Amino acid sequence: MLLSIAACCLSCGTGQDPVAGKKILIYTRNGSGYVHDNIQASVEALEEICTGLGIETHATDTPVVFSSENLAGYDAIIFSNANNEAFTSQDQREAFQEFIRSGRGYGSIHSSSASERDWPWFWAMTGGLFLRHPPLQEFDIRVVDRRHISTAHLPAVWKWEDEPYYHHHFNPDIHVLLAADLRTIEDEQKDRYPGTTFGDYLPLSWYHHWEGGRQWYTALGHKIEYYRDPLFLEHLRGGILWILGVEETANN
Repeated sequence: MLLSIAACCLSCGTGQDPVAGKKILIYTRNGSGYVHDNIQASVEALEEICTGLGIETHATDTPVVFSSENLAGYDAIIFSNANNEAFTSQDQREAFQEFIRSGRGYGSIHSSSASERDWPWFWAMTGGLFLRHPPLQEFDIRVVDRRHISTAHLPAVWKWEDEPYYHHHFNPDIHVLLAADLRTIEDEQKDRYPGTTFGDYLPLSWYHHWEGGRQWYTALGHKIEYYRDPLFLEHLRGGILWILGVEETANN
């Protein structure tokens, strides 16, 4: 079971005390377009990680939860494999902005960087906007920052299979955690984008502080089985801890 696989990771490092009693909203809404089959697996993984940390969760794909009154009860929001239109009204967008600007946390997983594609504020808040991806394949990931709590457990080069996401409209504030080694990716259109814009490496995961909030993103997580992989689970766990304000690394 997921809990037994991740038990070692969940019991080490910072422990439960800093975040016990916190509350996270897990949001999975997909507008018109492609919908991942991994959503339920991702929600279950996040719920088990949070349970192990003493965090309460509520998962939904219903945008009516985005009101100032309702969001006041949450310490962080995670968009898990959401896509396209996340909101259905301007009031919901404004409530979300208010949440971010109040200094609370936001996490984003895989396709969630393709949410709200017509809203530049959302791209900047996330840290970048999904553009496209070549086929799912094995490739090398360079761990750029091995001291962050979401990456300290990883090898210097992480060999992984996924959809290597390409983003644009990067926010210059982001601090890159993981980068795809473009030399190991097969892509017939790679010479057009990213080409040489980023050299040999393209950001895959990052964090930043923006408009008062704390934002963390990972492009990884396409397949259902990844949500039972110990290294990936610890990556998610670290992201959750960071958006809730835990700064120290898992090696401390």
